[in-house]
Amino acid sequence: MSIEIKMVWRNIWRNPRRSILTILAIVFATMLLVFMLSWQFGSYDTMINTAVKVHTGHVQVQAEGYRDRMDIWLVVPDPDAVSRILGDIPEIEAYTVRANAFTLVSSEDRTYGVLLIGIDPEKEAKVSTLQKLIRRGEYLGENDSNTALVGELLAENLKADIGDELVILGQGRDGSVAASVLTVKGIFSSGEDTFDRRSIHMPLEYFQEVFSMRGAVHEVVVLGRSLDDVETIKEKLERGIRIVDDHKAMAVLDWMDLMPGLVQSIKMDLVSALIMYAILIIVVAFSILNTFLMAIFERTREFGVLLAMGTTPGRLMRFLIFESVTITLIGIIMGIIFGSLVTWYFQVHGIVISGASEFLSQYGLPERMYPKLSILSISVGAGIVLVITLLTALYPALKVRRLKPVEAMTAA
Repeated sequence: MSIEIKMVWRNIWRNPRRSILTILAIVFATMLLVFMLSWQFGSYDTMINTAVKVHTGHVQVQAEGYRDRMDIWLVVPDPDAVSRILGDIPEIEAYTVRANAFTLVSSEDRTYGVLLIGIDPEKEAKVSTLQKLIRRGEYLGENDSNTALVGELLAENLKADIGDELVILGQGRDGSVAASVLTVKGIFSSGEDTFDRRSIHMPLEYFQEVFSMRGAVHEVVVLGRSLDDVETIKEKLERGIRIVDDHKAMAVLDWMDLMPGLVQSIKMDLVSALIMYAILIIVVAFSILNTFLMAIFERTREFGVLLAMGTTPGRLMRFLIFESVTITLIGIIMGIIFGSLVTWYFQVHGIVISGASEFLSQYGLPERMYPKLSILSISVGAGIVLVITLLTALYPALKVRRLKPVEAMTAA
């Protein structure tokens, strides 16, 4: 076996220039795939974390069926019991509770249907970016009662500004009429037009009073320490809720359940990226195919002599496949090393998207983006290059099986 390895190694470097160019092509493809996949996964993490911090959180506890109907009487009746469960889960960074109601809101000039959200100002600031999204006015204070934060597009539609009064009219949890007058304290812009056009936030305690909630809420919103912890948090929450909720009246939803539109966007982006990666791999594959074919054409006489001396076509194929595997592995290992080093550098220092800071800030996205190096981004990129390269090398190797010794030895 050692003799075969020596022969393979010697054959690889018979034409060092061609072998080096082939290895560099594989190195480039692997390095680029490792970096680009890491960049994509890092961008997705940023997008998801930004989106969940606008409103949904990583995980939510709701009444069973509330997400589909959002009826005011579908509540989490004892949020303190859920809070006790959350306190025992170390993967949780922060949590808050909210109550929601669909109401009519009127300014001096106009009336619209909106989603009124009751929030705990202090806890909300730890879970969402709402406080940082205030464009005019101020965030809700701890002692506020009949004050409100209004989405920027809704404020424009209502022709309302800071200090203006809004009249809300809806239905309480007990079926009573819920009405109040709110003073606009702040106007926010999240970059999500639908959310900014239809939502008003007010203090939770005052909401519960106006809508006769009797201490109940509609959502317990949880923010995990990282996206990787979401599945663990969800499992522990479900397990804890089953203990305190024998009737299974509450459901635990993660961000994928709460934001299916974002999941679809990520899938579409991933498909378009895979098409681009496929084009890159095809270009590299043709380069490698050309290299291996040239190697066979140059050594046709040598193969003819070996076949005439009794070497089996299968053994010749094995030699050629070993050569291609060796070249491929050298290129992939070097590509992984260089790709990981480049990705690690930018993972630490980030990549500043110059000229787009104002646009990104409107959506709560940071100006500096970070790739995320992971086993998945390394293995997927390297695995694709390995499979495609080896499949490409099979075609020239199979041509050896059809060689006839006499014709091969007399080939020009």
